[in-house]
Amino acid sequence: MQENFVTVDGNRIRYLESGQSKNTIVLIHGLGASAERWVSIIPDFADHYRVIVPDLIGFGYSDKPLVDYTLEFFSNFLAKFFIAVGIESSHVVGSSMGGEIAANFATAYPNAVQRLVLVSPAGVMHNSTPALDAYIMAAMYPNEQNARNAFEMMEGSGKKADADTVREFVRRMRLPNAKLAFMSALLGLKNYTSFPKKLKYILAPTLVVWGSDDPVIPIKYATAFISSVRDCRFYRMEGCGHTPYVQAPARFSSLILNFLSGTHHRQI
Repeated sequence: MQENFVTVDGNRIRYLESGQSKNTIVLIHGLGASAERWVSIIPDFADHYRVIVPDLIGFGYSDKPLVDYTLEFFSNFLAKFFIAVGIESSHVVGSSMGGEIAANFATAYPNAVQRLVLVSPAGVMHNSTPALDAYIMAAMYPNEQNARNAFEMMEGSGKKADADTVREFVRRMRLPNAKLAFMSALLGLKNYTSFPKKLKYILAPTLVVWGSDDPVIPIKYATAFISSVRDCRFYRMEGCGHTPYVQAPARFSSLILNFLSGTHHRQI
């Protein structure tokens, strides 16, 4: 797994890359996260694909310009990032905020997305939840206690949060402009109320994956995606919270690889 950097609109963007295939998959993290959130599944995909995992602009160790972090801004950034790293079209997997960004990107740049996977995507929930509130608190007041509390609430299993994940989150949120980008993205996406109407314009075959016990964006919000996306499959990850690729990586990877190869069966 290589750490690389590329320049997009004058901003230095960090990304991880693995695999030698001509076929590409791009993994897009959620609010306040970074490419590291996907590390447990990158090797599974690298056997079959060129895996590209960016730190979205404003997050991780990518630059954090003073801009409005709107849905259009992220979609346009992704289009330019694809060009910068030499991607014409790719499978795209997005989690939480990254799922909303990926879905919007698929409507704005349909030729760039082959198959789309949305993991507990944001975009249709407009009321907060206690777990999301805890996560926002951890981002605004980044210390180990707040971060540990947030990650344990988000997982929903009662297990202790991974110490490295907690430390890295605190370290990233203390970087210059990190809090500003976090809040700008949170408010920009929350105020974009027309997003659900866009779902019907997704042309790519789509798989929606949701943790059965997700306390951040509860699984009931899956209905809006299933009923609106034309070519949609749904899979409920039993025993998982908001990040099933962290909690059950082998099961998650197998599910996604089957879908990308066209062998996934519809489940509602």
